[in-house]
Amino acid sequence: MTSADGLFARAVDVMPGGNTRTTVFVAPHPPYARRGEGPYVIDSTGHRTIDCNNNYTALIHGHADREILQAATAAAAQGTAFGLPTGYEVEMAEVLRARTGLQQWRFCNSGTEAVMMMVRGARAHTGRDLIVRFDGSYHGTYDGVVSAQAAGVPGGVARDVLVLPQNDIDAFGDAMARYGHRVAAVLLDLMPNRAGLTPVSGDFVAAARRLASDCGALLTIDEVITFRLGVGGLHHQYGVTPDLVSLGKVIGGGYPVGAVGGRAEVLKSFSPLDDGSVAWGGTFSANPVTMAAGMAALRRFDACEVAELNARGDELRRRLSATGLAVNGRGSLLRLLVEDVQRTWWRLYEAGVLAGTNGLLALSTAMSDGDIEQIEQGVVRACAGR
Repeated sequence: MTSADGLFARAVDVMPGGNTRTTVFVAPHPPYARRGEGPYVIDSTGHRTIDCNNNYTALIHGHADREILQAATAAAAQGTAFGLPTGYEVEMAEVLRARTGLQQWRFCNSGTEAVMMMVRGARAHTGRDLIVRFDGSYHGTYDGVVSAQAAGVPGGVARDVLVLPQNDIDAFGDAMARYGHRVAAVLLDLMPNRAGLTPVSGDFVAAARRLASDCGALLTIDEVITFRLGVGGLHHQYGVTPDLVSLGKVIGGGYPVGAVGGRAEVLKSFSPLDDGSVAWGGTFSANPVTMAAGMAALRRFDACEVAELNARGDELRRRLSATGLAVNGRGSLLRLLVEDVQRTWWRLYEAGVLAGTNGLLALSTAMSDGDIEQIEQGVVRACAGR
């Protein structure tokens, strides 16, 4: 067994900061995972935690789920990836259409790439350049959806992106009245994690649908994180139909995945059967292993499972709130609102709860009632500083 400090000393010699993902860094350095078992993660020192991070919401059935592994292994035994399409991606598209009602789909390898594809498709379909997005929402690491002041982002990116305050219908309406003729897409997250998992108001979502349509723009909804909250995603619960939606996380069964779905008329921009189509490749996009694992995960996560996991999350949120803690979210996604997030993260970890580095808690179907009780106790103890 290698200690976390030993791994970190090796890591900083070959990787800047000692890892590849900024989102998992916590000072002085994060622990290093050794293995996962159902709802648990064991680190390189042998410390075991209940995993409420679940790779930032992706592992809906926890770690090393037997059925998912069997599906992935069976697919891999026939070939892990091809320079040809396969029946797996056809079947996955059919599964997603049945769940969402959205007509057509394309696949990629991450949520970030799905947003990139969605934005490209919107611009190709409308012939416009401007993207409207909302302050506090995270849509991955693509230049066009991060802060214009972020290191390495070209200054010219800001010309084609308009950032507005979330839930401010008047500011949104004024902006669309002024710039709507230039807008290709309104990019919306219905419950943005970076903004504290505060759900967007129903009135704001209705305004987004109306204003986008009135201006000839597309309403594009980022459900990379929130898709787990309903069989067809969170947008179903708002009663809104997007022109395009981006997915990731849970639809991959623990493997790299991204997807864009929407109206056939819009996705036609990607069709190689039509002149002037958007060219979009991806060596491992829609690979059989991911598609097989994802379908196994989604078929298990049916309406009953979704409702049960959401009820567990709502009850945990209610019990934590009853102790005086500030907790946002909906269903199986919770967000602890604390002043010192880093200190709280370490206290949670020591108490046996692995959270996101921003206070995110994502439940999985692998958790027992006893696990949920331990999560509650660990969170209360950590947030009380005991």
